[in-house]
Amino acid sequence: MTRPSTLTLAGGVVRGSLDDGVRRFLGIPYAAPPFGANRFREPQPVEPWDGVREATAFGPTAPQLPYAGPIGELLGSVRIDGDDILTANVWAPADADGAPVLLWIHGGALERGTAALPLYDGTAFARAGIVFVSINYRLGSEGFSVLDDAPRDLGLHDAAAALDWVHGQIAAFGGDPAQITVMGESAGGAIVAGLLARPASRALTARAIIESGPLEAQTPRKAGRVTAQLAKLLGIRTDRGSFAGVSPEKLLQTRREQSAGSSPLGGAPGFQFAIDRDALPRSPHEALRGIDTPLLIGSNTDEYRLWFTPEALDAVSPLKLLLARLALRIPRRAVAAYRAEFPGASTGEIFGQLATDIMLRGPLTRLALARTAPTFVYEFAWRSPVRDLRAAHALELGFVFDRLDDEEARRLTGPDAPRGLAAEMHAAWVSFVKTGDPGWPVYGADRLTRLFDTTSSTAPQRRTAGMDLLPSR
Repeated sequence: MTRPSTLTLAGGVVRGSLDDGVRRFLGIPYAAPPFGANRFREPQPVEPWDGVREATAFGPTAPQLPYAGPIGELLGSVRIDGDDILTANVWAPADADGAPVLLWIHGGALERGTAALPLYDGTAFARAGIVFVSINYRLGSEGFSVLDDAPRDLGLHDAAAALDWVHGQIAAFGGDPAQITVMGESAGGAIVAGLLARPASRALTARAIIESGPLEAQTPRKAGRVTAQLAKLLGIRTDRGSFAGVSPEKLLQTRREQSAGSSPLGGAPGFQFAIDRDALPRSPHEALRGIDTPLLIGSNTDEYRLWFTPEALDAVSPLKLLLARLALRIPRRAVAAYRAEFPGASTGEIFGQLATDIMLRGPLTRLALARTAPTFVYEFAWRSPVRDLRAAHALELGFVFDRLDDEEARRLTGPDAPRGLAAEMHAAWVSFVKTGDPGWPVYGADRLTRLFDTTSSTAPQRRTAGMDLLPSR
């Protein structure tokens, strides 16, 4: 039976719900709406409210376009209209008192996604004794434009403000502000890395989990290419006044035009972090080497198969692979090593594995090898039968959240994914949040890695011969 549940926070009183031992509070603002006078500015404080604020529905989603094409058939989206997009959602055990805290940051290439997806429901974590928090943040042009006279990496600023809010308010939900684990997948993992690269945010973080997250920030010029192209299409300057004079809807429409005809093999630039003195003084792939925050990090065996359809892979000719190898300065012997490690793979599949390792697996491996702080590495290897995805990007989420019955998870896994594997992965993540130990040895010179599959195992990292020959970006 669902019953009301109220709490007093810094901004005022909120009324959520209590159901089967879990309290849930949705759509709580951690910063003011980032529109009007606040547009393209750092997150501003919440205006306190009078009376009781209802917290039983998710807040508005950040402006974004739904996924298009084949990826849109696999990854869903939710649209909730409104300006109050900088909100947090909390699931807490009804009897929580000093419980560990998990802050979840969704992915979506920095221009899509929302905490309102049912897949990200925090009930399973709350039932395991964890206070679970999810957030929305600014996306796309609103969150990651590189403008001449505006703060950079505003979406990262939002996440930092949300972490500050969690640290200050989570005790009211029964959470321990000294035991906050920050977790994200894909672009959300990149934001986790960005938070760890900021000293003030790192000081509030006890542990961190990065699932398939890029680790490198770019120079402002490189990160600003997407902004410069949008400005050219719009006929405006790359300054705050010019971009603030364009509606969010118009920016999205122009971004759609900019991306038309793009493919995973090339096209319009994407949104990226910009190295910035105030927002992100060092690229995370450098900053995370010397910090002492315990880290759980990993990737999926076949990340690329979400981005490349089977038809796109078939279209990769030996000539295209050669041109990619030359452009990315990949040694010929590295390609030979990949062919030996993936016997029978097509040219497109070799290209995909190279792309996976250059973007994700290689950087995380170099980081794990360089760190002296506790670092636990995993590889998710279970192969989905859907669209020959195999162990594609984002496939692990239904297992980590233990929500294989969710429609979003089933789009990727199909109806018969192994529930035992979901229970195993969820338990490992819970253990890391609670104790800093997911249940397998730290990564070191022996490269011990947890391989999650129908039958999981701990063994030296697989297929390192080719990866170790790849250049760092």
